[in-house]
Amino acid sequence: MKLQAATSTLVAFWVGLAGSAFAGLGDDPREWLEQMATAMSQMSYQGTFVYVQGGEVESMRITHVSDDEGVRERLVSVSGPSREVLRDSNGVQWVVGDGQAVLEDQAFNRTFFPELPLDQHDQTNRSYALKFGNSQRIAGQTARNLKVLPRDVYRYGYSLWLEENSGLLLKWELIDSNRKSLAKLMFTDIRLGSEVDPNELKSSSRLTKLKRIESQLPAGRSGGQHAPRWKPGRLPPGFELTAHRSLGQNDQGIYEHLVYSDGLAAVSVYVESHKDEDERETGTSQLGTSHVFSRIMEDVLITVVGDVPAVTVEFIGNAVSPASR
Repeated sequence: MKLQAATSTLVAFWVGLAGSAFAGLGDDPREWLEQMATAMSQMSYQGTFVYVQGGEVESMRITHVSDDEGVRERLVSVSGPSREVLRDSNGVQWVVGDGQAVLEDQAFNRTFFPELPLDQHDQTNRSYALKFGNSQRIAGQTARNLKVLPRDVYRYGYSLWLEENSGLLLKWELIDSNRKSLAKLMFTDIRLGSEVDPNELKSSSRLTKLKRIESQLPAGRSGGQHAPRWKPGRLPPGFELTAHRSLGQNDQGIYEHLVYSDGLAAVSVYVESHKDEDERETGTSQLGTSHVFSRIMEDVLITVVGDVPAVTVEFIGNAVSPASR
């Protein structure tokens, strides 16, 4: 789905910026990355942005409010097909098509502009080089550039611009290991704090009258904590296991979800029971700037997905096997 491609790309790219001349912060890029995470989660902001990938250009509007009621967010298309996404403490609702249905998942509760999962150790510095750039005016605000450059082919890099006072991200550019631009996103107008109109959180669609569809997203399934029964025997440099959920192995089959991160990029590994009559595509595919790799091993389907280059999901996917081996 085009909506999922756009939003999954957005989910992966919102990260922070640094600058010694701004807002009392020092000259450590990591301070600005942490400030960005705080701004994106705790601030209220509203604006229109343009997203460019390949030959496609989309314009969308976001209203993000953080107050005593928690975090509420609405994302709506300005150009192209009508689409709308609503997020609050109850989860996410995706208005699919032109008023045809609502895709919802109560457990899928991450923002489309997420906090940067910056590690507290030196892992990020081993995988990325941080370099400051020049200031730039974006949507009427002053922002300074920070480049987060990958040290190898297993991860993307970012060129980022943050608003000088708040640390809010106003523009990003996704780049590969050869510094080639893969996608861009930039605000064309933005309101901050008390300037935000909370009325724009209200849906323009009659959600209660639309057909509800269960998303069946793996991220929405509950499960206990067990030692991984399946895992990669090797990983690209810098990636480590950061999360694991499992339903164990029972009459309903196998289900495991593992997350590996290098401090910035994250890759999910799903291991699920597979029957011969199930028609699942295998190999590598692309969704926006995300890549998916799937293969079948015995009676198990292994799927690896992440906002990383194809070589990364293939490396991890081909290395997954029973932990006992």
